[in-house]
Amino acid sequence: MRQTTQSLKDLYEKDFYLWVMESIKLLKNREYDLVDWENLLEEIEDMGKSLRKSVRSYMAVIMEHLYKWERFRYSLDMGMDWIDSINLAREEIEEIFKESPSLKEKVQEWEFLQSAWESAISRLVRWFENPKNALLVKAYFKGKLPTKKDFPQECPYTFEQIMEYKPWVREFMEKEPKE
Repeated sequence: MRQTTQSLKDLYEKDFYLWVMESIKLLKNREYDLVDWENLLEEIEDMGKSLRKSVRSYMAVIMEHLYKWERFRYSLDMGMDWIDSINLAREEIEEIFKESPSLKEKVQEWEFLQSAWESAISRLVRWFENPKNALLVKAYFKGKLPTKKDFPQECPYTFEQIMEYKPWVREFMEKEPKE
């Protein structure tokens, strides 16, 4: 069946995957007049937004766990999973940068870091709402669940810290080895 621009627009709503395949076929055949440009341009724009959103999410995880490591650890073995999470998020960000190097410059902007920090604060608030953290709430917030206002409003980390800071290394290097 020969596609028309209207039938392709209808397909976009009914079967996204088939719309993609048909659009690719039209572009490869240089049948530009039949392409559903409106939806195609929207999808391309969304791809870029999706990459930024992924990096922001990974940065929020890193900041959340760095902040917890620095302020809410009550034992030496607490937070080992945070280290794993930080390292994994950093690896994922680096993979994104390999495929989209121009994004690295964009995510270093203050507004972007601030947006990621605001996500980290939301994650911190939810973390404290977990009943297993009740002792931390008592110790650090006098028994009152923290809100977003209980955390720094401006991002406390630089891009370099987000990508490289490892506060646990110094701590474990200073520990006496067990015999």
